[in-house]
Order: sequence, then structure tokens, then C-alpha cells
Amino acid sequence: MSKSKLEYIWLDGYEPTANLRSKTKVEEDFSGKLEDCPMWSFDGSSTQQAEGGSSDCLLKPVAIYPDPVRRDGFLVMTEVLNADGTPHISNSRATIDDEDNDFWFGFEQEYFIMDTETQLPLGFPIGGYPGPQGLYYCSVGGRNTWGRDLVEEHANQCIDAGLNFEGINQEVAAGQWEFQLFAKGAQKAGDEIWVARYLLNRLTESYGYYIELHPKPIKGDWNGSGMHANFSNTTLRTCGSKETYEKICEAFRPVAAEHIAVYGEFNDQRLTGLHETASIHDFSYGVSDRGASIRIPIMTVEKGWKGWLEDRRPASNGDPYKIAARIIKTVKSANV
Repeated sequence: MSKSKLEYIWLDGYEPTANLRSKTKVEEDFSGKLEDCPMWSFDGSSTQQAEGGSSDCLLKPVAIYPDPVRRDGFLVMTEVLNADGTPHISNSRATIDDEDNDFWFGFEQEYFIMDTETQLPLGFPIGGYPGPQGLYYCSVGGRNTWGRDLVEEHANQCIDAGLNFEGINQEVAAGQWEFQLFAKGAQKAGDEIWVARYLLNRLTESYGYYIELHPKPIKGDWNGSGMHANFSNTTLRTCGSKETYEKICEAFRPVAAEHIAVYGEFNDQRLTGLHETASIHDFSYGVSDRGASIRIPIMTVEKGWKGWLEDRRPASNGDPYKIAARIIKTVKSANV
């Protein structure tokens, strides 16, 4: 009789930034299939999701991946339900309107690796600063690169878990990195970002580090961290029309504030109009423009206006479920 360890992962009820939570369920003779993952419950009064007098919340499995580290282990992404089976108010996954998986998302997750002892990004000396930005982006060598061991191990774990992991690179600031994930279907894209974040955070426990997703943890002339959202649907992938692209981009203009409201806490500190960002107070779009709110990739234009768009406003600490849900709603409102 074999036993498997199922790590149930969920998002808590903290606002405006949810935290990852998880606990292990041991199952006998588990098949490894999502449909055989049982519903489970947890104490919502300890996660800002229920009152103590009626504290049970339910965990509904929505995606499963092999755990790349634990023997006979699985990672089970779940969404939170109320005791009556309805989506909990904190369940942002349930707000996504993409039943046919027509929307494809590629998220670029930036983050800082922090030293637990110094509380500073790797590469930052105590009481001072490393050299100015310029040589860190995609650098190699111990003079300008820190944290590669963790980053490489994280990439291996994501690939071994079966995530559609697409790449890694060191970012513009010292101690700052990025990974990319892509999925056909908005819910799947969100699932994979959260599982990748889980693996990254769990991995830091072995290094004496922690991950900082604050969009501007180092004030001054240092790049902040975002989570650029590359997105498309059938229209964007096939229309072949500059006018259609512009109509979709214009649909974002009147609801810019609604997007910013769900794009991540403290994003005003990052979206200043500097460091490859547009101002939080403006909305713009342009071909190959990394200073715009929405960038139209040059490859989209070169392929005859068939491709995708990149929303550069989401912060590194944003919830990919909320971001995808808001983008889908706006694209559909363009009626093209």
C-alpha cells in the first residue's frame, strides 16, 4: 500500500495582497489525477477568510503537478469555497470569464532575492549600495550577478513539475530576477504563476533568502518589479488589422483606474514614468514602446498585425487571476 503527499495550495483572504498558504494531505494509493483529489477544508479564521464561530472553508482542487522535491509528492492548486460550495469572496480565480480558454497569457514575473540576515537584496552591501544600474541586466560573472544557484534550481523545479516555464533572466537592478510562464487559458496561466511562486518561496527556505514581490522595495534610482501580462485571443491572433488593435487598446483607456485597482499594491511607487514605466496617472500605447502602458510588440506588427499585446502596468505582487479577469473583461468590451 503506497502513500502520497498532496500539498494543497491556496490564497488567503488578506487584502489587498493575498498570501500563499499550504498544508499536506496524505492519501493511500493515489492515482495522481486531479479528479481523484478530494475536497478538503481549513480553518478560515486563521487566514482572514472566516469567523471563529463558523470557521470551515473548503479547498477545491483545480490543478495538479508532480512535486519535484518530495518523494511521492504532488502540488495541488486549489480555490477557496464557502461551506455551501459557492466561491469565497477571496476566490479571484472564480471571477475569470474564459470558459473556452480563448485567452492566452504569458506573465513575466520579476522579483528581488533578499538576504534574510541583512534584509537587503543580494548584491547590496550593508550600509551602502552596489554600483549603479547598467551592468546587471542579463549579466554573467560574480561582479554583477547574485543568486544564480537559486534561480537555476527554481527553473529546474518548475520544469520538473510540468509547468510551461519559458525562461529566466537577471533584471536591471542588483539582486533582481525574472521568470516567464505561458498558458493557453487564463485560469491555467494563473494556476501556474501561483505554483511557480510557491516553489520559489519554498526553495528560499534552504538558502537563507526570501522573495520580495513589493514593486519598489529599493527607493531611488533602481528599477521596480512588475509582472508584465502578455495576452491574446483569437481576434488578436488572427485579425490582421491595425485598426482592430487600436480599438482594443482604446477600450483600456476609460477603465484605466479599474485596472490599476487590481494590478497590485504599492504600484504607484513603481509606475512613475521612469525606469521603463508609464505614469500611473496616464494611459498610453505604442509599437515597441516600453514606456507605454500597453506595448504593441514589433513582432505583432511584422506578422501583419497578428499576435498579442503586453500590458506593462501589473506589479510584481499582483494576483494573476485578478489581472487576467480584468484584461478579459476590457478586451471583450471592445466588441471586435
